[in-house]
Amino acid sequence: MNLRFKKYRGFIAFFLLISTCILILFYSALKPEKRLPIYQPSMVNFELVDSTLQHVKKFHKIAPFSLTNQNGRTVTEQDYQTKIYVADFFFTTCPSICPKMTDNMVQLQNKFLEDPQVKFLSFSVTPKIDSVQQLKKYALEKGVNDSKWNLVTGDKKEIYTLARKSYLAVKDEGDGGKFDMIHTENFILVDPEKRIRGFYDGTDLEAMQTLISEISILKKEFPQQ
Repeated sequence: MNLRFKKYRGFIAFFLLISTCILILFYSALKPEKRLPIYQPSMVNFELVDSTLQHVKKFHKIAPFSLTNQNGRTVTEQDYQTKIYVADFFFTTCPSICPKMTDNMVQLQNKFLEDPQVKFLSFSVTPKIDSVQQLKKYALEKGVNDSKWNLVTGDKKEIYTLARKSYLAVKDEGDGGKFDMIHTENFILVDPEKRIRGFYDGTDLEAMQTLISEISILKKEFPQQ
């Protein structure tokens, strides 16, 4: 019996190896690729969503916009056509969460510096203070790469509307002016079809690792042409 086993041992080992490979290939073929959720207003904390959209369950997309970046250039949604991008809301004189958010965005920028499909966009929530000159000064201090990352300012009503109705990212400051807002620490991941695919704590390093991983997942869904 032992002699017979020794005689066929090589064949059995080969057969088991081939069988294992076939099982792995079948598993890979049948296992669905991970896809990120498509966020709708109804899925987000109502504090961050305009009251007119809080029950919307489908077809939500980022609206068109026209603002001015740190170089005085007009930036619109067309600058992000076909791109995957990360957006946030901040202000340059923020003493609390903004410095950490900016540092983490810089790290993301550097991670994807050679990847033309990935870009970044930061909206000032205090546009009267954050002039083009102030944004440029901030950009230079923080290491913003102009080809990857726009810091934008402009009409406060437009920024407020974008924040509440498109990016679902800021709280309405009820005791302030009509378009006053309290920005959150959220980074928002947007796909090339202008849909929100994720929210991440921009002050948290672990969340940044998750964001990096999920950008890679999104790149598989939208391969570059």
